[in-house]
Amino acid sequence: MRVMVLGAGVIGTSCAHYLLKSGYDVLVLDRQGGPALETSFANAGGICPGFAGPWSAPGMPAKVARQLFTRHAPVVLRPRLDPYQWRWLLRFLRNCTPERFTRNKARMQRIAHYSKACLKELMADTGIVFDHGTGGVLQVFRTEEELAAAERSARALAEFGVAHSIVGPQDVMAIEPALHAATVRLAGGLHLPDDESGDCHKFTVALADLLSRRGVGFRFDTNVQRLLFEGDRMTGVITNQGTLDADAYVVALGNEAARVLRPLGIDLPIYPVKGYSVTLDDPSVRPGDRPAHPAGVFPARGARPRRRCRGCKRMGRAASDDAGRAAVSRGHEVHQRVSQPGPGVERLDTSLRLRAGGGRHRVRAPSGYRSRRPRRRSIAPAVDVPHAPQGRAGYTVSHASQEPAASAVVPSTPCQ
Repeated sequence: MRVMVLGAGVIGTSCAHYLLKSGYDVLVLDRQGGPALETSFANAGGICPGFAGPWSAPGMPAKVARQLFTRHAPVVLRPRLDPYQWRWLLRFLRNCTPERFTRNKARMQRIAHYSKACLKELMADTGIVFDHGTGGVLQVFRTEEELAAAERSARALAEFGVAHSIVGPQDVMAIEPALHAATVRLAGGLHLPDDESGDCHKFTVALADLLSRRGVGFRFDTNVQRLLFEGDRMTGVITNQGTLDADAYVVALGNEAARVLRPLGIDLPIYPVKGYSVTLDDPSVRPGDRPAHPAGVFPARGARPRRRCRGCKRMGRAASDDAGRAAVSRGHEVHQRVSQPGPGVERLDTSLRLRAGGGRHRVRAPSGYRSRRPRRRSIAPAVDVPHAPQGRAGYTVSHASQEPAASAVVPSTPCQ
């Protein structure tokens, strides 16, 4: 039996791994020239079940509305005559109630912890190296007000059984020694010792290389244009390289999944939001060195997790344009692997050099469209297997999707 996986991001490539383990002939298609060159390319790299939670939260609409009119607004809304944009926004607003937030947060916590277990199993199976850090995640606070708010938020972590601790300034620097060079006063931090980090792109590329050597076929520069159906059964894929077919299919196309499945009556509640990450190469790190404390660090102001990888510092925003602002707008462009750093990136580079004790870095600032859902709820595989992207905290929860999607093609025992 031949299974075709559409999309060579972290989800599609890992689905191919599980299908190969089940003894199937697997072919993976992707429109890029290699694996993980779009949404999976340059995210912040957090594997953080402790911080997993939905965007749609009580108070979020008012917070976003206030920020829209500030000079360096972290969010930009670009209204369009697009019914899918407005429907997504209405769904988002409906899920900002305390009851729905609590329910969606609980779902996301379960998915995130299951994902981490699946990742550990996959690592044991493959031995892949991807700058995996197990030093936990540290959120730092610059004011007593932020620290007090974190203490209130920590009650929710306790309710979900997430290991955590509120720490003072000295403990913050003990957890992440690089903060000794900070020029701003730190009030304290929130430490989640069980959270991890890793390079999603490096992971996916290494896995694709391993699978290729084990017999999985990869066809790159192959753009999926349309799916073919007869009745309720998928019969083929029309691409720029011709029509291809298989016995079963997994659709793991990120934002494109909504477009290709919509003509078939399958409505995925996802919408593209432009985002970027910034990677600053550290010339002081020699090849082969690993950080002594590979903890992810991010400030309370803004969603900018910082991950230390071998020879670099990486920071990313869940959704932002080149000036460091979220852009809720429709788009299907490919991920821009190389872009000129905008003013926000230059400010970020200066900030890192002053506050993290670094010298001049070579800045790489990829940008592209990330998938967002109005609520955090798993979309079960169906007909044949449309596989939705994971939205916020995508890498954290992505490994929860791959094995179930493969199991929808062939029943198997889920990872424990």
